[in-house]
Parts: sequence; C-alpha cells; structure tokens
Amino acid sequence: MRCPFCESAETRVIDTTPDAERRAVRRRRECPRCQRRFTTIERPIHLAPMVIKRDGRREPFDREKLLRGIQIACAKRPIPAEALERLVERIEARLQAMGRSEIPSRQIGDMVIAGLKELDEIAYIRYAIVYLGLSDLESIRREIDNLLQNRAREASPAPTEGS
Repeated sequence: MRCPFCESAETRVIDTTPDAERRAVRRRRECPRCQRRFTTIERPIHLAPMVIKRDGRREPFDREKLLRGIQIACAKRPIPAEALERLVERIEARLQAMGRSEIPSRQIGDMVIAGLKELDEIAYIRYAIVYLGLSDLESIRREIDNLLQNRAREASPAPTEGS
C-alpha cells in the first residue's frame, strides 16, 4: 500500500479492526519514511451487476453513486454516516445474494426507498420525490398522507378477539 502523503511503497500495518458485519477490514497504517499515519478500508471484490436504467442503458453498479444519492436525501438530517453505510451494505449484500448479472435500477430504488422509510421519514419523502417522480404538491401530499396513515396503523393496538 502506497503512502498517500509521500508515495512511499513501504508502509506497515499498526492496527486491524473488522467492521461490525465483518464485510470489511479497517487498517491503521504508518509510513516509515514520513512517519505519517493513515487508514485504509479493505473489502472483498465482488463482480458488480450491470444496472439497467429506465431508458435501457446499462452501467456497472456504483456503490459510491448509490451512497451519494442516499446522502443527498439525508442531508441536514440527524442520521449518522454509519447508518447510511449500513443501508448501502445491506443493499449490496442483497444484490450479491441475488446472484444476477443484471438488475433493473427500479429494483435498487425500491431497496433504497424501503431502507429510508425505516431510517428517516423526511429523507424518505425527499428520495421519493425524485425516485417516484412526484412532480406536484398533490402527489407529494398523497405520499405524506400514506406515510402518516401507515404510522397510525402501526401505532394503534391490534384489535383483540371479542371486541
């Protein structure tokens, strides 16, 4: 691993920590030449599926592009960066488990929308405006009303037998 500061090819690992899901390894490294420390994250290489866009174009799955889209929806919301990383990791794991060489962008979008709905309702609405193509206030209002109705259903106690 080259030092990002002095470009030396000689660096040494001083600490290794697996992430919580054991999908990546975080390594703390030190350069003997410039004495600076830096962190690397190692992940296994998986063959990324091709994403079939709505217009029929195909492009390789891009983890960073997915994360950026989620970060935009979550901007200025009290959501830890780790939660966004975990959401992207869950989506990646589902894509890997599917084992398909191509996947429609709509399917990835559905995974994002479901994850954001659990994570933060405002981020969900922001993403839904773009993803679902909500182009007027009425359609946005309907989506918010659906969200509120679902929340009310989940909060109300289940009816008991005989009542």
